[in-house]
Amino acid sequence: METRTDWEMNGAGVKPKENMSKYVEFMDNNYPPGYTYQDFARDFTAEFYNPDDWAELFQSSGAKYVVLTSKHHEGYTLWPSAVSFSWNSVDVGPHRDLLGELANSIRSKTDLKFGVYHSLMDWFHPLYLRDKFTLFTEQMFVKQKSIPELHELPHFPPPQVNAYNPEVIWSDGDWEAPDSYWTAKEFLAWLYNESPVKDTVVVNDRWGSGIPCKHGGYYTCTDRYNPGVLIEHKWENCMTLDKASWGYRRNAKLSDYLTTVELVQEVVETVSCGGNILINVGPTKDGIIAPIFEERLRDLGSWLKVNGEAIYSSKPWTFQNDTITSGVYTKGNENDVDQTVYAIVLEWPKERQLLLGSPKLTQDSKLSILGGTGQLKWSQTSMGVTVQFPERDSLSTDWAWVVRIEGIFN
Repeated sequence: METRTDWEMNGAGVKPKENMSKYVEFMDNNYPPGYTYQDFARDFTAEFYNPDDWAELFQSSGAKYVVLTSKHHEGYTLWPSAVSFSWNSVDVGPHRDLLGELANSIRSKTDLKFGVYHSLMDWFHPLYLRDKFTLFTEQMFVKQKSIPELHELPHFPPPQVNAYNPEVIWSDGDWEAPDSYWTAKEFLAWLYNESPVKDTVVVNDRWGSGIPCKHGGYYTCTDRYNPGVLIEHKWENCMTLDKASWGYRRNAKLSDYLTTVELVQEVVETVSCGGNILINVGPTKDGIIAPIFEERLRDLGSWLKVNGEAIYSSKPWTFQNDTITSGVYTKGNENDVDQTVYAIVLEWPKERQLLLGSPKLTQDSKLSILGGTGQLKWSQTSMGVTVQFPERDSLSTDWAWVVRIEGIFN
């Protein structure tokens, strides 16, 4: 499980093809004439940014790795990139190496893996627009901006003391041009064979048009990708707690955010089909992760403290969804001699009677509920397996419940 932070100055995540009229009207009503996108940089202050606090929150959420958006499609970098002069967080805005500070906190305060998101494109960079005009037959932007940035991330040159050394490189912004334009194969060959992180780094699949969901260390396919069926290749569900945005929205309503129940359901459904999950939160311009995001992440962490054995290092079972009851299954570790299967129940059963249609049990099978005490009573009927649940207030977590089934026959 992963936590991602998308710290974009274009908070609403607006893309050029969207209807811009409401944004133009907002700018006309709230900013002086001629106010440019670059003028927003001075308002990006991050004065309350405390990477130690962020690291503690991510650890508490139950995440195993964290990915910071080091550069999004508008080109602004959160580190003092040598090829992003006056358009980075040290030269303009916070005047801090936001990426380096978080990398140091994650590594010194937690046991999480540290990764970076990086957009290959810059929407409005003159060299990128020039290359685009040539139908990407020229590569001035790639050679002078995009690839040099990627080389900086695994090993930032002096006088930087601590190299970022990301163990995840989450590529994006690739869809307008083929992988040959981005020189993706050449960069990946260097990354895996010569870079300082060659023995630990993993990458996703967004390295050129037509590449996602076909080639990559793990597939991301599309944003919020959750196929609902077993995928053989390792994949990731990249999703947001704010249903409508990757960045922070001042005008968001409570109903725009996933509830804790919805978040837990998204996690267990993803894992049951063999996926990892990337949970995005958008910080504010002054460096705060909003309390509602913090609450959701801490709720998830408390649920995982009790039920984590059904999530971490688990393998998909024969059935991803029960044939009768709203529940999903993940098998135990490969070396599990007892053939343990976890039934993750998303709705509290009526009259505390849970009916499962998928598992086949023997007289030696044992059932228990994580966070409870003792074994559960069960019986085999013509319809399936009936499991007697304990009193709800006797359990230590809510939102979803995990039945541990040992000695399963199928």
